[in-house]
Amino acid sequence: MRPHLLLVAGITLLAAGPSPSNQFPVSRGQMHSTPQATAATVSPAPVVTAVAAPPGSDGLVVRWVSVSAPDLGTMLAAIATPAGRPPFPSVLLLHGTHGFAREYVELAVELSRGGVLAVAACWFSGGGGEGTRFITPVACPDAPPLTPAGTDSARRTVDVLIQAVRHLPDARADHAALFGHSRGGGAALNYALTGGAVSALVLDSTGYPGELLQQVPRLHAPVLMLHGLRDSPADGGSAVTDPKMARSFEAALRNAGKTVEAKFYSAGTHNGIFASRAQRTDELQRIGAFLRRTFSN
Repeated sequence: MRPHLLLVAGITLLAAGPSPSNQFPVSRGQMHSTPQATAATVSPAPVVTAVAAPPGSDGLVVRWVSVSAPDLGTMLAAIATPAGRPPFPSVLLLHGTHGFAREYVELAVELSRGGVLAVAACWFSGGGGEGTRFITPVACPDAPPLTPAGTDSARRTVDVLIQAVRHLPDARADHAALFGHSRGGGAALNYALTGGAVSALVLDSTGYPGELLQQVPRLHAPVLMLHGLRDSPADGGSAVTDPKMARSFEAALRNAGKTVEAKFYSAGTHNGIFASRAQRTDELQRIGAFLRRTFSN
Protein backbone atom coordinates (compact mmCIF):
# COMPACT_ATOMS: atom_id res chain seq x y z
CA MET A 1 0.00 0.00 0.00
CA ARG A 2 1.34 3.41 -0.92
CA PRO A 3 1.61 6.04 1.88
CA HIS A 4 -1.36 8.40 2.14
CA LEU A 5 -0.74 11.99 3.05
CA LEU A 6 -3.11 13.22 5.72
CA LEU A 7 -3.36 16.75 7.01
CA VAL A 8 -4.23 16.83 10.69
CA ALA A 9 -4.52 20.03 12.74
CA GLY A 10 -1.87 21.86 10.77
CA ILE A 11 0.71 19.08 10.72
CA THR A 12 1.28 16.62 7.93
CA LEU A 13 1.35 12.96 8.90
CA LEU A 14 2.23 10.07 6.65
CA ALA A 15 0.78 6.67 7.52
CA ALA A 16 2.96 4.23 5.66
CA GLY A 17 3.25 0.51 5.15
CA PRO A 18 0.82 -2.36 4.86
CA SER A 19 1.57 -3.92 8.23
CA PRO A 20 -0.61 -2.68 11.13
CA SER A 21 2.45 -2.69 13.41
CA ASN A 22 4.13 -0.14 11.15
CA GLN A 23 1.15 2.13 10.62
CA PHE A 24 1.20 5.45 12.41
CA PRO A 25 -2.38 6.08 13.56
CA VAL A 26 -3.83 9.46 12.73
CA SER A 27 -6.85 10.87 14.50
CA ARG A 28 -8.70 14.10 13.90
CA GLY A 29 -9.54 16.94 16.21
CA GLN A 30 -6.53 16.71 18.51
CA MET A 31 -5.41 20.30 18.10
CA HIS A 32 -6.34 22.53 21.04
CA SER A 33 -6.55 26.24 20.27
CA THR A 34 -4.38 27.75 23.00
CA PRO A 35 -1.71 30.46 22.96
CA GLN A 36 0.92 27.94 24.01
CA ALA A 37 -0.01 25.49 21.30
CA THR A 38 0.22 28.09 18.55
CA ALA A 39 3.03 30.36 19.73
CA ALA A 40 5.82 28.90 17.62
CA THR A 41 4.08 27.19 14.73
CA VAL A 42 6.41 25.96 12.00
CA SER A 43 5.53 26.82 8.43
CA PRO A 44 5.31 24.68 6.43
CA ALA A 45 4.27 22.01 8.90
CA PRO A 46 6.77 19.23 9.62
CA VAL A 47 6.07 15.86 8.05
CA VAL A 48 5.85 12.87 10.37
CA THR A 49 6.21 9.45 8.76
CA ALA A 50 6.05 5.97 10.24
CA VAL A 51 9.34 4.12 9.69
CA ALA A 52 10.85 0.76 10.52
CA ALA A 53 12.77 0.35 13.75
CA PRO A 54 16.46 1.16 13.21
CA PRO A 55 19.30 -1.30 13.92
CA GLY A 56 20.15 -1.49 17.61
CA SER A 57 16.61 -0.86 18.82
CA ASP A 58 15.52 -4.45 19.40
CA GLY A 59 13.22 -4.95 22.37
CA LEU A 60 12.20 -1.30 22.75
CA VAL A 61 8.43 -0.91 22.98
CA VAL A 62 8.10 2.30 20.98
CA ARG A 63 6.88 3.52 17.60
CA TRP A 64 9.47 4.89 15.25
CA VAL A 65 8.84 7.88 13.02
CA SER A 66 10.82 10.34 10.97
CA VAL A 67 10.28 14.09 11.24
CA SER A 68 11.28 16.27 8.32
CA ALA A 69 11.06 19.89 7.25
CA PRO A 70 12.40 21.82 4.25
CA ASP A 71 16.14 22.61 4.38
CA LEU A 72 16.47 20.77 7.68
CA GLY A 73 16.73 17.09 6.91
CA THR A 74 15.00 14.06 8.36
CA MET A 75 15.16 13.27 12.06
CA LEU A 76 14.48 9.90 13.63
CA ALA A 77 12.26 9.73 16.72
CA ALA A 78 10.92 7.07 19.07
CA ILE A 79 7.46 7.52 20.61
CA ALA A 80 6.71 5.87 23.95
CA THR A 81 2.97 6.00 24.62
CA PRO A 82 1.60 5.56 28.15
CA ALA A 83 -1.29 3.35 29.10
CA GLY A 84 -4.64 5.03 29.50
CA ARG A 85 -6.90 7.25 27.48
CA PRO A 86 -5.35 9.98 25.30
CA PRO A 87 -4.61 12.79 24.88
CA PHE A 88 -1.50 12.82 27.08
CA PRO A 89 0.93 15.56 28.09
CA SER A 90 4.24 15.12 26.31
CA VAL A 91 7.97 15.49 26.79
CA LEU A 92 10.57 15.70 24.02
CA LEU A 93 14.01 14.31 24.88
CA LEU A 94 17.09 15.89 23.26
CA HIS A 95 20.41 14.03 23.38
CA GLY A 96 23.85 15.36 24.15
CA THR A 97 26.99 15.79 22.04
CA HIS A 98 27.69 12.05 22.18
CA GLY A 99 24.73 11.56 19.83
CA PHE A 100 21.38 9.82 19.66
CA ALA A 101 21.33 6.53 21.50
CA ARG A 102 19.32 3.61 22.76
CA GLU A 103 19.64 4.98 26.28
CA TYR A 104 17.51 8.02 25.42
CA VAL A 105 14.78 5.77 24.09
CA GLU A 106 14.94 3.76 27.30
CA LEU A 107 14.52 6.99 29.29
CA ALA A 108 11.46 7.82 27.17
CA VAL A 109 9.95 4.40 27.88
CA GLU A 110 10.50 4.85 31.62
CA LEU A 111 8.96 8.34 31.61
CA SER A 112 5.93 7.11 29.67
CA ARG A 113 5.10 4.79 32.56
CA GLY A 114 4.25 7.92 34.53
CA GLY A 115 1.52 8.92 32.10
CA VAL A 116 3.55 11.12 29.76
CA LEU A 117 3.86 10.69 26.00
CA ALA A 118 7.66 10.67 25.74
CA VAL A 119 9.50 11.19 22.46
CA ALA A 120 13.25 10.68 22.09
CA ALA A 121 14.48 12.39 18.94
CA CYS A 122 17.73 12.54 17.01
CA TRP A 123 18.14 16.29 16.58
CA PHE A 124 21.54 16.09 14.90
CA SER A 125 23.49 13.35 13.17
CA GLY A 126 26.64 11.74 14.46
CA GLY A 127 28.22 12.62 17.76
CA GLY A 128 31.48 12.28 19.61
CA GLY A 129 33.51 13.19 22.64
CA GLU A 130 34.30 11.52 25.93
CA GLY A 131 30.66 10.76 26.58
CA THR A 132 30.33 8.24 23.77
CA ARG A 133 31.48 5.41 26.01
CA PHE A 134 28.32 5.74 28.09
CA ILE A 135 25.81 5.22 25.28
CA THR A 136 24.83 2.78 22.52
CA PRO A 137 24.51 4.88 19.35
CA VAL A 138 21.49 4.69 17.06
CA ALA A 139 22.40 6.00 13.62
CA CYS A 140 20.38 8.84 12.06
CA PRO A 141 22.53 10.04 9.15
CA ASP A 142 19.83 12.20 7.55
CA ALA A 143 19.40 14.50 10.55
CA PRO A 144 20.87 18.04 10.53
CA PRO A 145 24.58 18.40 11.29
CA LEU A 146 25.76 19.10 14.83
CA THR A 147 25.52 22.79 15.71
CA PRO A 148 26.11 24.84 18.88
CA ALA A 149 23.11 24.74 21.19
CA GLY A 150 22.56 28.50 21.12
CA THR A 151 22.33 28.96 17.35
CA ASP A 152 19.30 29.81 15.23
CA SER A 153 19.65 26.50 13.40
CA ALA A 154 19.47 24.56 16.67
CA ARG A 155 16.43 26.56 17.68
CA ARG A 156 14.68 25.83 14.40
CA THR A 157 15.40 22.13 14.78
CA VAL A 158 13.89 22.07 18.27
CA ASP A 159 10.92 24.10 17.04
CA VAL A 160 10.19 21.59 14.26
CA LEU A 161 10.42 18.68 16.68
CA ILE A 162 8.28 20.24 19.41
CA GLN A 163 5.58 21.16 16.91
CA ALA A 164 5.62 17.62 15.56
CA VAL A 165 5.24 16.25 19.08
CA ARG A 166 2.43 18.67 19.97
CA HIS A 167 0.37 17.41 17.06
CA LEU A 168 0.84 13.71 17.46
CA PRO A 169 -2.56 12.03 17.61
CA ASP A 170 -2.23 11.06 21.28
CA ALA A 171 -0.66 14.31 22.51
CA ARG A 172 -2.15 17.35 24.22
CA ALA A 173 -0.99 20.32 22.18
CA ASP A 174 -1.05 22.61 25.22
CA HIS A 175 1.08 20.41 27.51
CA ALA A 176 4.59 19.87 26.10
CA ALA A 177 7.86 19.81 28.02
CA LEU A 178 11.51 19.58 27.00
CA PHE A 179 14.22 17.38 28.48
CA GLY A 180 17.80 17.90 27.40
CA HIS A 181 21.09 16.33 28.37
CA SER A 182 24.28 18.39 27.96
CA ARG A 183 24.12 20.04 24.51
CA GLY A 184 20.49 18.95 24.31
CA GLY A 185 19.81 20.83 27.53
CA GLY A 186 21.47 23.89 26.05
CA ALA A 187 19.25 23.66 22.98
CA ALA A 188 16.15 23.27 25.15
CA LEU A 189 17.12 26.26 27.28
CA ASN A 190 17.92 28.38 24.24
CA TYR A 191 14.53 27.52 22.77
CA ALA A 192 12.70 28.64 25.89
CA LEU A 193 14.79 31.82 26.24
CA THR A 194 14.04 32.86 22.65
CA GLY A 195 10.26 32.66 22.84
CA GLY A 196 9.65 28.96 22.38
CA ALA A 197 6.50 27.99 24.25
CA VAL A 198 7.04 24.97 26.50
CA SER A 199 5.28 23.85 29.66
CA ALA A 200 8.45 22.85 31.51
CA LEU A 201 12.21 22.39 31.14
CA VAL A 202 14.27 19.50 32.50
CA LEU A 203 17.98 20.37 32.22
CA ASP A 204 20.39 17.49 32.80
CA SER A 205 24.14 18.24 32.94
CA THR A 206 23.46 21.38 30.93
CA GLY A 207 25.94 24.14 30.17
CA TYR A 208 25.26 27.58 31.63
CA PRO A 209 27.42 30.25 29.96
CA GLY A 210 27.69 33.45 31.98
CA GLU A 211 25.77 35.47 29.40
CA LEU A 212 22.62 33.44 30.11
CA LEU A 213 22.28 35.11 33.51
CA GLN A 214 21.11 38.31 31.83
CA GLN A 215 18.44 36.39 29.92
CA VAL A 216 16.76 34.82 32.95
CA PRO A 217 13.86 37.33 32.92
CA ARG A 218 12.82 35.89 29.54
CA LEU A 219 12.29 32.43 31.00
CA HIS A 220 8.71 31.59 31.90
CA ALA A 221 8.62 27.79 32.10
CA PRO A 222 9.24 25.94 35.38
CA VAL A 223 12.74 24.43 35.46
CA LEU A 224 14.16 21.24 36.94
CA MET A 225 17.96 21.24 37.09
CA LEU A 226 19.84 17.95 37.53
CA HIS A 227 23.61 18.22 37.80
CA GLY A 228 26.61 16.28 39.09
CA LEU A 229 29.08 18.00 41.40
CA ARG A 230 31.89 16.02 39.73
CA ASP A 231 30.95 17.17 36.22
CA SER A 232 34.13 17.68 34.21
CA PRO A 233 35.56 17.33 30.68
CA ALA A 234 36.88 13.89 31.65
CA ASP A 235 33.53 12.26 30.89
CA GLY A 236 32.00 14.68 28.41
CA GLY A 237 31.55 17.93 30.29
CA SER A 238 33.05 21.32 29.48
CA ALA A 239 33.89 24.65 31.05
CA VAL A 240 30.25 25.79 30.91
CA THR A 241 28.96 22.63 32.63
CA ASP A 242 31.10 23.35 35.69
CA PRO A 243 28.87 22.91 38.77
CA LYS A 244 29.68 26.47 39.89
CA MET A 245 28.07 27.81 36.72
CA ALA A 246 25.02 25.64 37.30
CA ARG A 247 24.76 26.96 40.86
CA SER A 248 24.99 30.53 39.58
CA PHE A 249 22.20 29.94 37.09
CA GLU A 250 20.02 28.36 39.76
CA ALA A 251 20.61 31.38 42.01
CA ALA A 252 19.73 33.77 39.18
CA LEU A 253 16.45 31.90 38.61
CA ARG A 254 15.55 32.07 42.28
CA ASN A 255 16.50 35.74 42.57
CA ALA A 256 14.25 36.51 39.61
CA GLY A 257 11.34 34.70 41.22
CA LYS A 258 11.30 31.88 38.69
CA THR A 259 10.00 28.41 39.47
CA VAL A 260 13.02 26.15 39.80
CA GLU A 261 13.86 22.84 41.42
CA ALA A 262 17.44 21.61 41.55
CA LYS A 263 19.26 18.47 42.57
CA PHE A 264 23.04 18.34 42.68
CA TYR A 265 24.52 14.86 42.98
CA SER A 266 27.59 14.77 45.20
CA ALA A 267 29.14 11.86 43.29
CA GLY A 268 27.50 12.70 39.98
CA THR A 269 29.53 13.11 36.81
CA HIS A 270 28.55 14.68 33.49
CA ASN A 271 27.04 11.42 32.24
CA GLY A 272 25.86 10.25 35.64
CA ILE A 273 22.35 9.55 34.34
CA PHE A 274 23.89 6.85 32.14
CA ALA A 275 26.82 5.77 34.31
CA SER A 276 25.09 5.38 37.68
CA ARG A 277 22.02 3.21 38.11
CA ALA A 278 21.17 4.90 41.42
CA GLN A 279 21.39 8.39 39.92
CA ARG A 280 19.35 7.35 36.89
CA THR A 281 16.61 5.95 39.13
CA ASP A 282 16.56 9.10 41.25
CA GLU A 283 16.49 11.39 38.21
CA LEU A 284 13.60 9.49 36.63
CA GLN A 285 11.61 9.75 39.85
CA ARG A 286 12.29 13.47 40.15
CA ILE A 287 11.48 14.14 36.50
CA GLY A 288 8.23 12.19 36.70
CA ALA A 289 7.12 14.00 39.85
CA PHE A 290 8.12 17.40 38.43
CA LEU A 291 6.19 16.82 35.21
CA ARG A 292 3.11 15.61 37.05
CA ARG A 293 3.10 18.72 39.24
CA THR A 294 3.65 21.00 36.28
CA PHE A 295 1.04 19.43 34.06
CA SER A 296 -1.54 19.40 36.86
CA ASN A 297 -1.38 23.19 37.25
